[in-house]
This record gives sequence, C-alpha cells and structure tokens, in this order.
Amino acid sequence: MTTDIPTSRTPVVDSMRERGGWNPMWDQLFDWDPEGTEHFMAFATAPMRRGVLSPQVVELLSIAIDAACTHMYAPGVRRHIRAALELGVTRQEILAVLQYASAVGIHACNLGVPILAEELAAYEGRAGGQ
Repeated sequence: MTTDIPTSRTPVVDSMRERGGWNPMWDQLFDWDPEGTEHFMAFATAPMRRGVLSPQVVELLSIAIDAACTHMYAPGVRRHIRAALELGVTRQEILAVLQYASAVGIHACNLGVPILAEELAAYEGRAGGQ
C-alpha cells in the first residue's frame, strides 16, 4: 500500500485493521485519501471509542446497521453477532434487533405501492382507450 501519509498518522484506521474491524473494500479509498479516510473513520467510530454506550449496545446497533436492507453487509453482521455473543448478548436480543432492522424494508412498499397504483391506473387508462 503506497500513501503520502504514513500509517502512524492514521491511528483509528490502524486500530480497526488490528481489531478486524476494517473492511477490505475501503482499501482503495484509503490508498487514495488516507487522511480523509482517517477523519471519516474517527467520526464514525467516535460513539464506540468514547464509551458512552456499552459494548453490547454498540454491537447490537452495528448488527442493525449491517443487516438493514439499505446496507446488507453480511461480513459485518457476522462479525458483530460473534462479538455480541462473546459479550453475553442473548440470541433473543440479537433476533429482536434483526426484526427491528427488517422494518426498514417496509419503506420499499411505502414508496413502491403508491407508484404501482398510479402506473397501473395510467396503464389501464391507456389500455382501455385502445
């Protein structure tokens, strides 16, 4: 990896790599902009690093984010479920979080069903006029 900024100037990214929290899909971004990547990761991981939330809550939130229909990042879901279980989070608690996260998917219907109704009415109007 070649960068203009030595890795010693990216302590958050370095820590993520050491802990196994780094996504290899971010490597190119880091290669192109290590300072920007470091700033983003520092911001995104601040709640975890500050200790405001318990490690269990952080893992449950991370499961919800990675499992959400807008993200669906299986390696992250697996990593955070594994970590949550190691911290004593129960199967029922993890399942409840997955169920809450799945509710995000209802917005596909909130968006799609009215559009379907409009387009179906327009189609039927065109088909009926032929």
